[in-house]
Amino acid sequence: MKRILLFILPILIIVAIVLTVFGIIQIRFEEDKLMDDLQRKTRTVAESVDLAARYALVNTDLKVANRLVGKFQGRERLQGCVIYDKEGQVFAITERIAAWREKGKPYLTDILSSKLPRAALEKFKEYSVYSYILPILDDEDNVLGLVEVIYDTSYMYVILTELWKRISVALIILVFLIGAISFLIQRQMFILPVQRLTRWFHSFQRGEIDTLHSIKSKGELGKLASEVEQVALSLRVARKAVSEEAHARIAKDELWTEAKLKDLTHAKLGEKAFFVVSNREPFMHIVDEVSGKARCIRPASGVVTAIDPILRACGGTWVAHGAGNADKKFVNSKNKLGVPPEDIRYILKRVWLSKEEEDGYYYGFANEGLWPLCHITHTRPIFRETDWQMYKKVNQKFCDAILEELPAKSPFVFIQDYHFTLLAKLIKEKRPDATIALFWHIPWPNPEVFTICPYQKEIIDGMLACDLIGFHVQFHCNNFLETANRLIECRVDTEKFSIVRANKETIIRSFPISINGSLSVDARKIDAEAIAQIRQEFDLEGKIVAIGVDRIDYTKGIIERILAIDRFLEKYPQYKNKFVFVQLAAPSRTHIQRYHELIAEIDELVEKKNWKHSDGSWKPIVYLKKYFSQGEIRPFYILGDICIVSSLHDGMNLVAKEYISVKKDNSGALVLSCFTGASKELTDAISINPYSIEEFADAIKTAIEMPLKEKTKRMENMRKIVSENNIYKWAGAIITELSALKKA
Repeated sequence: MKRILLFILPILIIVAIVLTVFGIIQIRFEEDKLMDDLQRKTRTVAESVDLAARYALVNTDLKVANRLVGKFQGRERLQGCVIYDKEGQVFAITERIAAWREKGKPYLTDILSSKLPRAALEKFKEYSVYSYILPILDDEDNVLGLVEVIYDTSYMYVILTELWKRISVALIILVFLIGAISFLIQRQMFILPVQRLTRWFHSFQRGEIDTLHSIKSKGELGKLASEVEQVALSLRVARKAVSEEAHARIAKDELWTEAKLKDLTHAKLGEKAFFVVSNREPFMHIVDEVSGKARCIRPASGVVTAIDPILRACGGTWVAHGAGNADKKFVNSKNKLGVPPEDIRYILKRVWLSKEEEDGYYYGFANEGLWPLCHITHTRPIFRETDWQMYKKVNQKFCDAILEELPAKSPFVFIQDYHFTLLAKLIKEKRPDATIALFWHIPWPNPEVFTICPYQKEIIDGMLACDLIGFHVQFHCNNFLETANRLIECRVDTEKFSIVRANKETIIRSFPISINGSLSVDARKIDAEAIAQIRQEFDLEGKIVAIGVDRIDYTKGIIERILAIDRFLEKYPQYKNKFVFVQLAAPSRTHIQRYHELIAEIDELVEKKNWKHSDGSWKPIVYLKKYFSQGEIRPFYILGDICIVSSLHDGMNLVAKEYISVKKDNSGALVLSCFTGASKELTDAISINPYSIEEFADAIKTAIEMPLKEKTKRMENMRKIVSENNIYKWAGAIITELSALKKA
């Protein structure tokens, strides 16, 4: 469209200028013509009353003079007539212009002395009139008086205005016709052929058609088409070779890597656009409170940890809420930027939310409603109608942002988590050709629990617009199938593990999420001084170190963890001064009252238990409450003889897998809650019920006293599981399932 305007606009500007100049000349010509005509008329009228006026002035006959000027009273354009004596005083005047008597007329003296007529435009009241004054002379050429004829000129301006309107209309019509004809000509001669050539190129190089292009022109366009044909043929051959190589590499029985996932993406999806949608963005720009400068950080999020490696491998676009206070400074006009900043691999598109939208959709409905509903931790979910309306509004806003980016043909959209239960349906309404998957990163409750939600049917209906819904474990899949079967009208296919609603089938699958395994590689690069500094700062030398890494959330079991450590030291006092628990805790969702209360509760409990057990400089719990980057966490993983994951309910929990990945020497022990998805895979971890404080305390002792050989064997088994079932295999399974659905 821009090129069309660049072609047409100069033509339209030139035409408009020429017609405008022509119009001005025409108006001036018409104005001069009308003035000449008016001057002739007034002169003729004045000369016609010359004799009658001379008689009235010679005989001082006022009656004759009044009768003479009275004849002008009923004429339409002729305003009136005035007869002056030889002194320049009004002798008789038409009644309609009686006010003319009061007007100052310094020019009368000059006319009386020069004996020459005068014609001029004069101001009368609030309008303009044309005045023609003719001296009345006797036979000896002496001035007897003057006759002034006054004409209304308003009709001239009416004529000129109408003329200008006609010229303007003609100009507009001409400009429109020239623009339309130019557009049609350019479209027919250039745009349509190029569009046809583009469509042919797109289909031919993919192998979708075998026919040659239809452009037969011998000119420059024909030459371009011939060159494009050669390029398309080369790309078609190259694409086939790459696809065959990708399939061959995929078929090899080897560990999943970034390269293998990239091969799979090319083999299964080809060039189809890949879009990821989440609330949390993978990279956030914030202003440093100390330096005042903007810096880029990775938010603490399991979704970010899991999805970022996939986009790095496959490329694509990640659509997320721009929550950083400096985010707007780093995007282009389309609210997009390349990430990661140090090595751009994919596009991040940021969606802006107002405080009201964020409060209602994120803090309200998502995290005061759905989060506690799905995590059965006995925190009452709160559902407000205002939050629900804002949740729907934000889902629509994300839908609009995604639709702007979707290509013309068959895109793949991968939606993350409980923030966007309505998004798939909104996208499908506009783009039914899109293939959509939703991965639910948190647990799915049983039907009895989910019926607490007042908007249960709308949520299920929105989710079932997806082609594929993934959960971490099979148990959550079973819960979802049962929930849908009970709450809405649908058909559950237990053999295919799918739900059919309104002739639309949604596949339900379990995909245990994992990590990219790069932590173990990066860990080798950690400077030994960093570990030594941590040991010295927190007096960890010679101590048994247990670690916990969590967001501050009531689902993570931090309170139960501290109580278990307290009980462990009560039951086994021999470990006093020998055992230290380090808790890395990142504050989150601090706008929600329940999280405020939790932070205060943890602070108070840590202080109380440290006071209870402290001995000299030793204290059993080191509580570090701030955001930690992955680079800052790794040394603590390496130091940790034990990692404690005590979630009360968790979809997966990647902290357990990160800890295992770092332990390249097969040291360390993992104490893992049985209520995490990770416990279904990591069966060599020391399993606990975090609600059973006695069992929890004994598990810590077991982890400490476990024979080295058994500890090494367990860690070796878990590292093998994490290495083989990594994030690339997880993504590969989902992409394979998606591509199979598309073919079906």
